[in-house]
Amino acid sequence: NLKTNREALEIISEAVKKAGYKLGEQIYLALDPAASEFYDAKKKVYDLAGEGKKLSSSEMVAFYQDLCKDFPIISIEDGLAEDDWDGFIEMTTKLGDKVQIVGDDLFVTNPKRLAEGIAKKAANSILIKLNQIGSLTETLETIEMAQKHKFTA
Repeated sequence: NLKTNREALEIISEAVKKAGYKLGEQIYLALDPAASEFYDAKKKVYDLAGEGKKLSSSEMVAFYQDLCKDFPIISIEDGLAEDDWDGFIEMTTKLGDKVQIVGDDLFVTNPKRLAEGIAKKAANSILIKLNQIGSLTETLETIEMAQKHKFTA
């Protein structure tokens, strides 16, 4: 059992080195915390139960900033809860120039949610899943909108 999330990244880093690769040159890291799963909407906190911490949106962003300083993280998918727009805006403002901020649960391949995210500058990347929105027309509309606004996908 790992004591912290950081410990998991340290183990991965060590494994990369032992495999003969250079972290931050040949290998980079991407995170998919699926933060909606550990977000307490009533208390508006992210419950890192294993670490005994309850963090606000701003504290979660600071947590990711610290990880990005110490590890070559180039992508964070679903780093905050799906309706934590303010948190996503803050994360994109603070990390979006060097990290891909991916909205999967945030956008759910929905053109209306993507339009809102673009207007709010809540991410810089989208994960496209046809099964999330349900129609090919809406999926293509979402892809076109994402491309027009220079989102990675």
